[in-house]
Amino acid sequence: MTESVYHPATPEIGARRAQLAPAVDEAFENFSRAVFAEGALPEKTKQLIAVAVAHVTQCPYCIQGHTRLARRKG
Repeated sequence: MTESVYHPATPEIGARRAQLAPAVDEAFENFSRAVFAEGALPEKTKQLIAVAVAHVTQCPYCIQGHTRLARRKG
């Protein structure tokens, strides 16, 4: 079965989310920046942890996004 119950992630989906709930979108962006900032753990390690958590929660958008960001970090 190749069909997915999830629509592909697109820039339009993100823009629509920001349009419908700007305060929530801004809070999520601020949260993400704080969580993934360099600190006790490097960002790459944090992204790899996020990939594992995304698999547990079965969130395809999170898996895709955190995998992409982890790969950028090497």
